[in-house]
Amino acid sequence: MPTLTELIDRAPWREAVTYRDTWPHEYVLSEKDGQQELLAAVCERFRAGEGVSCRFFRMRNTYLFIGDHKYWLMTHWDELAPDAVYVLNRARLYRDRRDFVIQPGDSGKPQDYPANPAYQG
Repeated sequence: MPTLTELIDRAPWREAVTYRDTWPHEYVLSEKDGQQELLAAVCERFRAGEGVSCRFFRMRNTYLFIGDHKYWLMTHWDELAPDAVYVLNRARLYRDRRDFVIQPGDSGKPQDYPANPAYQG
């Protein structure tokens, strides 16, 4: 059985062009891209308690931090229906940032990272 990082490395990640200039990230589709095993492995990590609750603007979501990326689903991991199509997203971490709090001038691109990162305790 492949490891989670092997599944991640083999996945056909595609750029989310809609957010190219505002919040760059990539995604795979569970069914269309044949990534059911990757989706199941990510959900297993969430079930094991490895997810971190964070905000993106006003929306709360659970994120998984692996290597130099953060991963998330738009549907909560414990509400996934069998055989439905889901999007698994990922964005590169920069400056070790894990808070995901958006500040004025912060575009999600490393060159626009705020001088004083927000603290969310």
